[in-house]
Amino acid sequence: MADLGRDDYPRAWCEDGRNTREWLGGYWVALHGDVLTLAAVFLFVVTLVLVIWQPRGLSIGISALGGAIVALAVGVDQLANVAMVWGIVWNATITFVAVIIISLILDRIGFFEWAALYVLRFARGSALRAFVYLLILGALVASVFANDGAALILTPIVYQQTRALGFDRRRALPFVMAAGFIADTTSLPLVVSNLVNIVTASYFHIGFITYASRMAPIDLISFLASLGVLLVYYRRSLPRSYEPSSLAEPRSALRDYRLFQIGWIVLAVLLAGYLLSEPLRFPVSVPASIVALIFLAAASRSTALSSMAVLREAPWRIVVFSVGMYLVVYGLYNAGLTIYLSHGLSDASHHGALITSLVGGFGAGILSAITNNMPTTLIGALAIKGSHLVGVSHTVAVYALVVGADIGPKFTPIGSLATLLWLHVLDTKGIKISWGQYFRQGIVLAAPVLAITLLALAGWVLWLH
Repeated sequence: MADLGRDDYPRAWCEDGRNTREWLGGYWVALHGDVLTLAAVFLFVVTLVLVIWQPRGLSIGISALGGAIVALAVGVDQLANVAMVWGIVWNATITFVAVIIISLILDRIGFFEWAALYVLRFARGSALRAFVYLLILGALVASVFANDGAALILTPIVYQQTRALGFDRRRALPFVMAAGFIADTTSLPLVVSNLVNIVTASYFHIGFITYASRMAPIDLISFLASLGVLLVYYRRSLPRSYEPSSLAEPRSALRDYRLFQIGWIVLAVLLAGYLLSEPLRFPVSVPASIVALIFLAAASRSTALSSMAVLREAPWRIVVFSVGMYLVVYGLYNAGLTIYLSHGLSDASHHGALITSLVGGFGAGILSAITNNMPTTLIGALAIKGSHLVGVSHTVAVYALVVGADIGPKFTPIGSLATLLWLHVLDTKGIKISWGQYFRQGIVLAAPVLAITLLALAGWVLWLH
């Protein structure tokens, strides 16, 4: 008998006299598939809720790992998927951990505080210039040390220094909010600037130089758009001036000058390793992990920090989270649910690069805002693979996924783990931002930035081709 849908079996049985066993068998296969689909969706939703809410301090790694174990147990995933998922995330995860270790060492020796003080003094008492310069600093930190480093390390320093200038919390808030916003919207230029970028580049085999040539100009557009919306939104809330003499000398922030000097060498070697990774065909995790280990060894001789403490604070839970959450997401792929997104991308590609960019980017952005950008990245990558796009359409779709999953999370507080942690850091400083307040600002600020960046992406890719 030819392949039949579930609804066809009763008719086929009546017409050709086949026995009921064949019809019941087909019905059972279809029903079993429906059950697995529902199980995959339910498991994804429950795991995501646990990851976002973290009840009783439950680790995101434990939640994701638990979801993965259940997925394997009920048949949503297969054991072969474990190796497949690890093949997707290992390079991204190792690179991310290495970059965070390097940034933690630099933070402990006062590198970022030194930079913030230098910028505030360079602004020469103009609060508006200080605002712009701090945004530039945040964009640079996000580019090299990933959005998490910029948001979680630089934001407390910005808050501390603005308070030292005598700003009350209302006057300090624009600086703090802008620091968190710019960390994500300018995390586009390099593969290592965001975990989303690393996963996407690894999945589609995009080299460091190729990626940077596509996205560095787009990141500049995103920065300018971000600067524009932030100035429009916060300019009236900024103080007019401040007294630079009330700031400490930048040199006083450094707790180990020898390690500070080594840090510049480390960054130069790291960048060289990144640039060589594509022509020599080795993953970016290789230079990142080697440099992190060397820097950690140099830091072990310093009295300004504890190497073991740095290792303990490294985001090891992200390793478990990456594998666990992506296994849960892969269950959606096994259930065939990503095919709908693939069809949507294929349809959009028929209308040109601009529509593909907007549909893919806003689709990824909205999905990130609702379900978090990490699972969205893999869902989007699998959807692009299933859409069989080629040429310009494929290129635009891949980079639109990156743009959407980097900027779109700013719509809501749950869009990224970095934002949730950032809000927690602010709460410890006495700055409470409700989810409603964040959402209202997030939509107003992020939507135009995302739109402008996606328009620029379509134009840039078409020009390159």
